[in-house]
Amino acid sequence: MRSVTRCWGALSAALALATVAGCSASSSTTAVSPVKTSPLATAPTSTTSTGTPPAGESDTAPADEPTLPKGLDQDDVDAGLLSATVKWQASGDLKTVPGTTKAPGRGKVLKIRVQVEKGVAVDPEKFAGFVLATLNDKRSWTENGTRRFARTDRAADAFTTVTLASPQTSADLCRPLRTFGKLSCRNGNRVILTSYRWVKAIPEYKGDRDGYRHYVVNHEVGHALGHGHEYCAGKGKRAPLMMQQTKGLLGCRPNPWPHP
Repeated sequence: MRSVTRCWGALSAALALATVAGCSASSSTTAVSPVKTSPLATAPTSTTSTGTPPAGESDTAPADEPTLPKGLDQDDVDAGLLSATVKWQASGDLKTVPGTTKAPGRGKVLKIRVQVEKGVAVDPEKFAGFVLATLNDKRSWTENGTRRFARTDRAADAFTTVTLASPQTSADLCRPLRTFGKLSCRNGNRVILTSYRWVKAIPEYKGDRDGYRHYVVNHEVGHALGHGHEYCAGKGKRAPLMMQQTKGLLGCRPNPWPHP
């Protein structure tokens, strides 16, 4: 009996010690072990992984600037040019630019019909707009506001027709005048501009091709208005508009306007 009691007491003490040791181990582990978290919970936002840019940034690239045709600048394009290459002979088919525009301001109205030869690399609407804007400029034939110009697409209503044609066609339309496709002219009730000069202008305008275009419109319409040729008054002076500037300035300075 005494032996059994001793064994039971020893077993109870062993169980108690094991229980206390288990509690101590559990408490110690809880106190010193850090809490582990998933790497995804703390990973920074990335445009690579999510496709979403950080706040305040845009994933839209700025639009590219319009590309101009090779050899042309913005003034060339605004004057209607689509190419810097001159086609010597186009279709021969003259197309009237459809539509009308009203004359600005007050004064006597002269109506202009505008044509472009089919096959010439020019935007007809832009060309027509350039012609009318030139003629309605206060430095042009508006005569201090007493005259203005409108556009018509009816031949019967037109004071004159301004035609842009390829060099060969312009030479044919200008006969009996000899222009060799490189000079413009006025023939009867038609003003004929060669596309050769509309593209290339002349060297004396020193890269101001737009200035030359104003000149050739004003000069040839000036003939339609009854003005004859004038001449350089002396070296360094401004060339008269009705001087044949395309043939050379002879020491005068370029001038595109009748009333500069």
